[in-house]
Parts: sequence; C-alpha cells; structure tokens
Amino acid sequence: MPIPTMRPGTAILARAPGRVNLIGEHTDYNGGFVLPVAIPQQTTVEVVPREDFLVRVNSTDMNEEREYDLGKEKPGQGWLDYVQGVTWQLLKSGFQLRGFDVRIGSEVPLGSGLSSSAALEVSLLRGLRQAFKLQFDDVKLALLGQKVETDFVGAPVGVMDQMASSLADQKAALFLDTRTMQHERVPLPEGMELVVIDSGVAHQHAAGDYKVRRAECEKAASMLGVKELRDLTGADLPRAMALPEPLGRRVRHVVTENARVLAMVEALRAEDLPRLGQLLNASHESQSKDYEVSIPEIDLLVKLAQQEPDVYGARLTGGGFGGSIIAAAKAGSGAKAAAHVAEQYAKQVTAKPRILLP
Repeated sequence: MPIPTMRPGTAILARAPGRVNLIGEHTDYNGGFVLPVAIPQQTTVEVVPREDFLVRVNSTDMNEEREYDLGKEKPGQGWLDYVQGVTWQLLKSGFQLRGFDVRIGSEVPLGSGLSSSAALEVSLLRGLRQAFKLQFDDVKLALLGQKVETDFVGAPVGVMDQMASSLADQKAALFLDTRTMQHERVPLPEGMELVVIDSGVAHQHAAGDYKVRRAECEKAASMLGVKELRDLTGADLPRAMALPEPLGRRVRHVVTENARVLAMVEALRAEDLPRLGQLLNASHESQSKDYEVSIPEIDLLVKLAQQEPDVYGARLTGGGFGGSIIAAAKAGSGAKAAAHVAEQYAKQVTAKPRILLP
C-alpha cells in the first residue's frame, strides 16, 4: 500500500482484524464471559515516524487527510478521535512518542457491529509499538485501546472488542473472562461455518441507548449489593426480578447470557451443533426481549436465518440497535443460506443487506 503523500522514511505496516461475537453480548462491561471470533476483514495502518511532533493522518475510507500536534489532542473531531485517542492514551500512560504520518485503510465495515473502531485502535497501537519500540504486551495493548474509547471518545464499551482484535483468530473462539483477562482459544467445529450478514442499519456505540444500558446494569448491581452483575447467579434472579422495571430484565439477560457462554464453550468442545444453535437462538430472544437492543430489521434477519434448513441458530451480534447478525450453518452451506436470507430480507425492508461471511 503506497503512501505517496508521506515523507520519506521507514514505513511500519500493522494490521488487526474486526471481530464477530459468537455469544456473550453486553456481558463484558459487567465483568462476565464473552466468546468472540476474528473475521477476515482487517484494518491496515502504515506508520512513518517523523522528527517533529506533528501527526498527519490519511484515511483512504474517508478520503480525507487530517493533522494535529502530539499532546494537543482534542475530542470531537469525528473519526480522527480514534487516532487522537491512541496517542493521548499512550502519552497519558507515560510512553514516549514523536510525530508520525499514518495511512489507514479498512475492510471492516463501519457501524456493522464488527468492531471497526477496535480494529483501528489495535492496528495503530501495533504500528506505534513497533515504530517507537514501546513496551507492552497484547493484553495491555487491548486495555489501552479500550481506554481510548471510554476515556477519550466517550463510548462506555467493555474490553471484548479490543481483546478479540488483539488476540483472536478465525479458526477458534476466544473464551475470555473479562474480569480476570484469562483467556483461551476454543476451536470451532469442522462441521460448522459462520455466517455474518450486515443488516444495512448502522449503529453507534457512543449513542445514548448503549450508555443507558450500562447505567441500568450499574444501578441494578448497586441495588442488589454486588460489585458487578457477574457476581450473580440464577439463584439471584427472583430478587433481581423484584427490581423496578426494566432493571430486572436487564439483570436476567446478563446472568443468563453468562451461563450461555459457558454452555457454548462446552457445546463447541463436544461439537454439539444442535445445542450450539439453541444457545444462539436463546441469546437473541434475551437480547430482543430482556435487554431490548434489537430492532425490527435485525429481528427479521434473525428469523429468516433461523428458518433456513441448514442453519442451526442465529442471533444479533455486537452492541445492537442495528449492525449484523451471526448464524451457525452446516459446513459448506453457509453461502447459499446467506444469499437466500439476504434476498428475502431485501424484499421486505429498505435497508440493503451485505453478506460478510462466508
């Protein structure tokens, strides 16, 4: 990827994938369990260190070049905030930087619930780590990326997206305990392939609904006398359901979703595809009814996918209020099923679907 607008120098190339979450939605900021998988689509950055303190950013996707001075980062600059946030967080954490030119290109679709922002943060952190010989491991890198979004961009996200972009691969799900950061890769069954379809309805994590859900969880945890909803089990649901509406339903989603992640790990290990499908379907039902992060277009996509004979199950993936669905299909049948679902969907809504996997 040439950089004709950049100063001469040694270019550092770094990449990071987007992710699709197999199961475990809205559990990460509650200290719970998640199970993401890397997708083939990646964000690529090419970093050329400078001798001054100017940062010049060229985005091929936005067809725009912007610049700012290190140490003078200021939020509210749109897509540039994700770059500014990275340098701001590194400086705040005590790392030494100089200016740099960077060109950014991404295959990860924006607003599709596939973590385009984390892919940008992780790829840029990887590039700067190499360019300036910064000392932090891949887990610390993910934590730095999360801080970019929570402390600079203003999106109260959990750590799943950055951990997935930093550590996950396409052949295994990353089983992550977001409280301890313990993680392991659980191989995906050979008899299954994943289908991901973008609904064509974009979402934004910094938007109000996502913040409201997080605030509801924190309020419910406080009222139930626990640090995080992760600390609750099914035995706590009767008293949780006595909380003012809708807090009880928010708790029920998080508690049951954590249990579904653990059950999904066992289903993957046993290659129990019917059970895997049941868990996906139950997760969507919970997201739609208890957590209320789905929308009619997503519900329709999920329903159409669930009706396919070679699909085991399907659900909304990502933060919600738009974005994409994930489905588990019989190996070799995913492309046909996805095409049929997308065709039916396009006849019923104005949004244009896009098949991202397979």
